[in-house]
Amino acid sequence: MDTTISLPAGASIVECTFERHAQAILAILNDAILTSTALYDYKARSMENMTSWFQAKAAGNFPVIGIESADGALMGFASYGTFRAYPAYKYSVEHSIYVQKRFRGLGLGETLLRLLIERAQANPVHLIIGAIDAANEGSIALHRKLGFVHSGTITQAGFKFGRWLDVAFYQLTLSTPANPVDG
Repeated sequence: MDTTISLPAGASIVECTFERHAQAILAILNDAILTSTALYDYKARSMENMTSWFQAKAAGNFPVIGIESADGALMGFASYGTFRAYPAYKYSVEHSIYVQKRFRGLGLGETLLRLLIERAQANPVHLIIGAIDAANEGSIALHRKLGFVHSGTITQAGFKFGRWLDVAFYQLTLSTPANPVDG
């Protein structure tokens, strides 16, 4: 797999913080909730949700990676977190990638996903899981391009915008960690 990371001119990769990025992340998430099936949620989130979201990321030592434009606008962000809250799943994570509407089509999603893969390989992660609306052909193509394989679809898993939605699961299996342990 090609590991090239490319950014638009003047853009930079940043570690997102609550203080600097919570409002922008909230706006990106709320746009996805209200206008797309990228999130199977109905109501816009609040800043209180962002407080607990960032706390959960910090508690789990999970990355929140962003790309900022030359003028400091958050163009997109990516993170991963707990897949399922049972101990034996400790080497599996579920990721999320969101790009602000006006910056779509610039390859930022691919860059963010590549960065998450690098971060996962540097941590005790074995499996990266993406839960993708089955109609989201662009996201599915991106995941396949970066080596993710389809591992199943749950039909009619969600209901939004007056229709049933299928969720497709894609996974990337890593060679890490070197020495996994029980318990």
